[in-house]
Amino acid sequence: MFVKANDRTSGANEMADTAPENGAGEARDDGKPPARLPLDWIAASLRRERTRAGLSLSELAKRAGIAKSTLSQLEAASGNPSMETLWALGVALGVPFSALIEPPAPAVQVIRAGEGPTVHSEHSSYTAVLLSASPPGARRDIYRTRLEPGSVRESQPHIPGTVEHLTVSTGRVKAGPSGEEVVLGPGDYMAFRGDVPHSYEALAPGTSFVLVMQHV
Repeated sequence: MFVKANDRTSGANEMADTAPENGAGEARDDGKPPARLPLDWIAASLRRERTRAGLSLSELAKRAGIAKSTLSQLEAASGNPSMETLWALGVALGVPFSALIEPPAPAVQVIRAGEGPTVHSEHSSYTAVLLSASPPGARRDIYRTRLEPGSVRESQPHIPGTVEHLTVSTGRVKAGPSGEEVVLGPGDYMAFRGDVPHSYEALAPGTSFVLVMQHV
């Protein structure tokens, strides 16, 4: 869906010379590559952020240096947005690039290994998967965690608004809110409410994962 980004794009950073694609959602077992990032995600994000900023189509298009017709097409879920266009719109709206491509998140979100909004570098062996964009004003604490089979780590609710993000490095783990646990393997990602009872259970020796506690 995305054309390749020009390597002279202004505001370049780790992702400025990349072109995104996506396969977020349920795990695929048919051997097919993940689907491209749906345009309706981008359209909904653009409409939401433009409304939040109180800008008209004309005003936003002017700030981003793009044609009004191009912006209108994007908000109608049509067109073929380039990396440059999305970066320019993000800058004009004052939001990170991820805010325009991140899919809507359910109460319990799972992204399997090989899925998720993905960006690839044109010039190096570099791939990044957007697992979660931090909301404004949030604090995130990051833990490297190891767990062995034989016991369940039961966790009581944390402070209201806490969200836990977990991505598995090795082994297999069953984790999540009580009654909504999900089995995850290497590379899988999960996000869930941490302000309700939840648990972690290793299903294989040497299970390890990165746990991010988000507080707002």
